[in-house]
Amino acid sequence: QVQLVESGGGLVQAGDSLRLSCAASGRAFSTYAMGWFRQAPGKEREFVAATSWNGGRTLYTDSVKGRFTISRDNAKNTVYLHMQSLTIGDTAVYYCAADSGPLSALKHFYDYWGQGTQVTVSS
Repeated sequence: QVQLVESGGGLVQAGDSLRLSCAASGRAFSTYAMGWFRQAPGKEREFVAATSWNGGRTLYTDSVKGRFTISRDNAKNTVYLHMQSLTIGDTAVYYCAADSGPLSALKHFYDYWGQGTQVTVSS
């Protein structure tokens, strides 16, 4: 069992940066691939980024490539999402998730989910 708690969301202006954190419980954190997803009002939850168990491989959705960076610190049981050059289109609730299988962008492979943190980007 893994429990995930996101933090770091807030209200920012377009062009600003923000770092999200996801703290995980459980000693098996380092064995999980970790992902970030987001859900905007009226839209389905979509993949944003993922990292393998040791951070050696990462995946990004096209719209955030070059702007967002996912990283993890297994010693702190924490995964991060560094977001730069934020746009209004990035406004959403951001969720972190843990995947006991291989690195994936598909949400149905993820076993555990956090409650989400709201990111709002204003013009």
